Amino acid sequence: MERFKAYKLTETPDKKMHAEFVDYTLDQLDAGDVVVRVAYSDVNYKDALAVTGKGKILRRPSTIGGIDFAGTVIESSNPRWKKGDAVLTTGGEYVGVSHDGGYSPYARVKGDWISRVPQGLSLWEAMAFGTAGYTAGIAVYRMEHNGLKPGNGPVLVNGATGGVGSMALAMLAKRGHEVVAVTGKESEREWLKRLGAKDILLRQSINLEKIRPLDKSTWQGAVDNLGGDMLAWIASTMKENGVIASVGLAASFTLNTTVMPFILRGVSLLGINSGESSRDIRDTVWQRLATDLKPPLLKEMCRTIAFRDLPGVFDDFINAKVNRRIVVDLSE
Repeated sequence: MERFKAYKLTETPDKKMHAEFVDYTLDQLDAGDVVVRVAYSDVNYKDALAVTGKGKILRRPSTIGGIDFAGTVIESSNPRWKKGDAVLTTGGEYVGVSHDGGYSPYARVKGDWISRVPQGLSLWEAMAFGTAGYTAGIAVYRMEHNGLKPGNGPVLVNGATGGVGSMALAMLAKRGHEVVAVTGKESEREWLKRLGAKDILLRQSINLEKIRPLDKSTWQGAVDNLGGDMLAWIASTMKENGVIASVGLAASFTLNTTVMPFILRGVSLLGINSGESSRDIRDTVWQRLATDLKPPLLKEMCRTIAFRDLPGVFDDFINAKVNRRIVVDLSE
């Protein structure tokens, strides 16, 4: 039986995380009704938290890591899928968390956990988006559903050099919005402009010491990756009927604000959960990622690494030293 290398995460008795390449066979993979030959995976902040043990991500003592993968079905007893289908999965509640994940040339999963790769999207591009791009896609989709339109005012994106932030910025710019990117990295100014930002706001220039209940009405929309005081400030500076997509908590999970923006300006705060979306939402958003939301610079927004080089990238995520999406090549 064919043996292959998989990147396995194991919690040690002293509650530390141990990650290593381990020999596997198909028989050893977790149960499921679809077997996929994985071509590409990727690296998300959630993967870095799992591998380094900085976050309590795993729901069992040991599993193959990788919350995302894209590949081709080689075996299926599920009526939705047949041999040769191009499929993907991103950031759900099972893969790479409580079920063997995408850091392996083969994955066996339940057919309900995977989506079809839409026409117009390659397997590589599916992982260039990954959980980050899919989350940004849901944010844009839901903001538009709640009234976001080009020409109605600027849209703020913070954490703009991160995976979700850079994708959201590029998608919104492609849709014709005037995007203002917030970043703490002055050195990334030109890159953010290339992605489509009309203006750059340095995070250190925003005074979060005294946040007024209602401040100058500025933004039609906002994608917030940070939470905490930054989200409270955004809420206070939204325009009439503005819409905020809350996608992350890189700064804080707390939110100390007032109801005034919501009841006096009609602001909407949308919680974006990419892990638990319905099949209809998944199919709709992926279709749009293959068409009108696909950033023109998608290839430049990512770098591809060999599977063997995977262990070397996780610390950079934890230390905020990553400014491009990372695609992992398992096709060899």
